[in-house]
Amino acid sequence: MIKSLVQQENTTILNIHAPNSGAPKFIKQLLIYLRNEIGRNTIIVGDFNTPLTALHRSRQKLNKETKDLSYTLEQMDLTDIYRTFHPTTVEYTFYSTVHGT
Repeated sequence: MIKSLVQQENTTILNIHAPNSGAPKFIKQLLIYLRNEIGRNTIIVGDFNTPLTALHRSRQKLNKETKDLSYTLEQMDLTDIYRTFHPTTVEYTFYSTVHGT
């Protein structure tokens, strides 16, 4: 976490790299733990290692942990900027040779 003054405003940059397994639960717990550090000038970057919407998945179903994380993000008034600018784009950063997805 970096806190700095950017154009006369206090800004926090938080880099999250979640583990490959259990990522939604990890991120949710981390955000809840850091909720007092997150404000309107907070930028969260990194690798969540989890799909936040069905558009991020090859299969269109989200599990309960991911739905809980999405609800937490919504309650904390956090926005997925990529999804804001690309609301219907379907892209993946991982390719599974075994599954062909």
